[in-house]
Amino acid sequence: MKTALAALLLATVPLAAAAQERTIVKTARVKAPVEEVWKAWTTTEGITTFFAPSARIEARPGGLFELHMNPYAKPGMKGADGMVFLALQENRMLSFTWNAPPHLPEARAQRTSVTVRLAPGTDGFTDVRLTHSGWGDGGQWDKAYDYFNGAWGRVLANLEKRFVDGPYDWSAWLKQMKDYQDAEDAKAAGGKKP
Repeated sequence: MKTALAALLLATVPLAAAAQERTIVKTARVKAPVEEVWKAWTTTEGITTFFAPSARIEARPGGLFELHMNPYAKPGMKGADGMVFLALQENRMLSFTWNAPPHLPEARAQRTSVTVRLAPGTDGFTDVRLTHSGWGDGGQWDKAYDYFNGAWGRVLANLEKRFVDGPYDWSAWLKQMKDYQDAEDAKAAGGKKP
């Protein structure tokens, strides 16, 4: 009996020693009704007012959730290329796959998941809770985790600002991305202008 109990206890040690799942959680209070915040996340017109200058959004399970931070880059290197919605519950929850930035190709080749929950707050505000999980450990996974631990706070700050100051003006960003992409293309062509 003692041997069986000891074996059972030893079998549970690896489970207890396993690393706790890493998760990024960010919150925001947005000065807008839930329906408007929902549209900001689930339409191309909405997402480009705060998140990225270009997007392809199809708000249905399996539908596209592609955000292009650099619309001038080659396909697959624009940003959140090939991401899809996992689930949607109108005005309450959306979840989607996510990838790492192009400068982290090992982590980028795999997917994590993001869930955004919306709840009516007080005085016409909407409470937003974003949870990003599914992380690996070490190397580029750690770099991607650190990157998004900062980036999601900026995304939610842009969402809040969008409903106070209006849509984000991507003009300067797009010029910077165009100049960057032209330089990258010139390097790839051996220094010749494309």
